[in-house]
Amino acid sequence: MSNYKLVEPNDFVIGLRSFQHGISHSTVRGIVSPAYTVLRQTGSLDPQFVKHYFRSILLISHLANITQGIRQGQAIDIEAFQNLSLPVPPLEEQRRIAGFLDAETARIDRIVAASQRQSELLNDRLVESFRALTTTAGSERPVATGIPWMPRMHHDWKLMKVGRYFKTSSGTTPRTSNPAYFDGNHFWVNTGDLRDAAVESPKKTVTDLALADYPTLKVHQAGSLAVAMYGATTGRVGILGVPACVNQACCVLSEMGPVSSLYAFLWFRGHREEILRLASGGGQPNISQDLVRGLRIPAPSRVDQEVIVSRGNALESATARQRALQVRRVSLLTERRQALITAAVTGQFDVSTASGRNVTDGVSA
Repeated sequence: MSNYKLVEPNDFVIGLRSFQHGISHSTVRGIVSPAYTVLRQTGSLDPQFVKHYFRSILLISHLANITQGIRQGQAIDIEAFQNLSLPVPPLEEQRRIAGFLDAETARIDRIVAASQRQSELLNDRLVESFRALTTTAGSERPVATGIPWMPRMHHDWKLMKVGRYFKTSSGTTPRTSNPAYFDGNHFWVNTGDLRDAAVESPKKTVTDLALADYPTLKVHQAGSLAVAMYGATTGRVGILGVPACVNQACCVLSEMGPVSSLYAFLWFRGHREEILRLASGGGQPNISQDLVRGLRIPAPSRVDQEVIVSRGNALESATARQRALQVRRVSLLTERRQALITAAVTGQFDVSTASGRNVTDGVSA
């Protein structure tokens, strides 16, 4: 590691993508690989001011103009960087600007964190709503189910195993070394396609030859429910929006009458965490077809299921709108943060009087 470089507190590090995000400020002692450049300041510079300056739009635009290479190979021309002329105010003014920006960016960061937390809570509330809709549904005298992780259900509903309500099956993966099996006329769903939504346009397809050579590779009807049994999306579900085959990591539930796929879709989403606790496996849990078939799901009449699905869809639409507003808020706050930094470090306004604040020697009153 003799070519690695030492980084001290208050050093700055030019990374491989600094021309996109600015130059990073270090608060600790450590090392970086030869691919990075370490800047150690000299002269009358306040480290906090420089930290903000190096993340400003002004500096990033300079860095973008002195990059070499294309795409992933892009890197900053260090010699050109050394020749940049960066106007900075006197040290006392640097400290005032840094104090103002420290306070303002911290405030914006707190609002961003709160907005992101609100988005998480919106999702938690939606899942809890699905759980309630598909178990007790507001019953004033719910009955016991005998299931520890789903203790009660509506008094008028039936509790049956999934295997009694649905026909279950999975698929397979054709030999990848044979290109004749892929890019055909049949959609082929993988667990990555299951995102708790309708699967309208799976990325992969298979051919008639694949279906002929692999008996377990069958085309399932649109409207069937698919559950991810293992992989990064274990426990997630999707409604097939088109006829499709699946790979071996997907369990497909085909309706047999009493329970609709759309209702089961809500129930699986409302109880994913509990189902995952039943799964086997080490670092990443696996769900088997036997486990899915053995799950007991409470369900009302088909008419009432339609009502519950309609309510669930309305809740999801409302949650999506709220989440979009939160995302928009975070985006605007991020833009404001960046614009504020750039305006302050380039002297576009007097930070001593900005926002009604009195800022002296880096401390905002």
